[in-house]
Amino acid sequence: MKRYNYKAKDKSGKLIKGEVEAVSESGAAKLVRSKSLLVLSIKQAYESPIDFIKKFKNRITPADVATFTRQFATMVGAGLPITESLLILRSQSKGSMGKVVSQVLADVEGGESMSKAFSKHPQVFSPTYIALVKSGEVGGVLDTVLIRLADSLEKQQEFKGKVKGALIYPAIIIIGMVIVAFIMMIFVIPRLTSLYDEFNAELPLPTRILIGMSDAVIKFWPITLLVVGGAIYGFQAYRKTKEGRLKTDELLFKLPIIGSLQREVILTELTSTLSLMAGAGVSILEGLNITSEVVGNSVIGNALKDVSKQVEKGFPVSFAFAKHPDAFPFILSQMVAVGEETGKMEEVLGKVSHVFEVESDQKVKTLTTAVEPIVMVILGLGVGFLVIAIILPIYNLTSQF
Repeated sequence: MKRYNYKAKDKSGKLIKGEVEAVSESGAAKLVRSKSLLVLSIKQAYESPIDFIKKFKNRITPADVATFTRQFATMVGAGLPITESLLILRSQSKGSMGKVVSQVLADVEGGESMSKAFSKHPQVFSPTYIALVKSGEVGGVLDTVLIRLADSLEKQQEFKGKVKGALIYPAIIIIGMVIVAFIMMIFVIPRLTSLYDEFNAELPLPTRILIGMSDAVIKFWPITLLVVGGAIYGFQAYRKTKEGRLKTDELLFKLPIIGSLQREVILTELTSTLSLMAGAGVSILEGLNITSEVVGNSVIGNALKDVSKQVEKGFPVSFAFAKHPDAFPFILSQMVAVGEETGKMEEVLGKVSHVFEVESDQKVKTLTTAVEPIVMVILGLGVGFLVIAIILPIYNLTSQF
């Protein structure tokens, strides 16, 4: 959603200035005209740093969408009309979510379908979400689809919470290490350097390396910032290219522990989403096309696109999955084959998702167990390097007397 400043006249000719939120300029003009105003000009409002902070603070999180879906599913399941349910949710929702619900309510009251109203907010509702709502509308089972969708979103939030919880401890330790290293380089090392210069001490290699790093931080900090910023910008630019995204995603999968965990997490969400779509009446081909666009890894995304093409040509789904062993484990093609033979694709995909979830939980526990000693070893090496670099010249000086 973008913000637009407008100038308009009312029926009496009075000049009115205001601000609206819309997806596009034409949408903003439509909203202004709906207030019985004559549009004179519309310009996009550019955000100040304060507006950016407010927007970040009021951003819509996946947890907000999950909560909205659960409340909406409960109301629709209880027999409340959709417009009345949205009216209640609009009064309960705050910030950006309240604005989105208000816009959805206005579109539905204007005669548009739920799925079309949701599709106007792609930053909030994913293509998977919209496709499921559309299938529920077409099949007349919107309440059932919303309940399943709410269950799926809450389960994803719980699982992501476990993964993030496992990474909090090592993240705090690493941040602490970086802060201590900067303090040492800015305040401690320069004083020691002046001491070494007074005695004309011959500095060992670790000390010269440490002093060089300190000089880079203090004396040449603009160049250091430019180099670091250029490296980050170059990596992001390379990552945005098709080849760069593929190479970095392949590298991510090859990382020990983290790579396999990332793979299991993606496969858990993928199979869960396909199971949910199959149960809602979405065709497997459409489900594959949608998930290939929203999956977070290009290796699996490209494989899904090829699977979709193979299925469209008439090949079995299990055969198409089996052609990509680098992206999908053998158990997935095996279970999909069972689902095709028995006609219980939803149930089979749900069980596969559960298998991947259990394996992911085990890998999270392994990661938590392995990270602590690894971080301690790295911390010990860093502290040891600092001690050697600082103490060794002093020891050499004292040994001369």
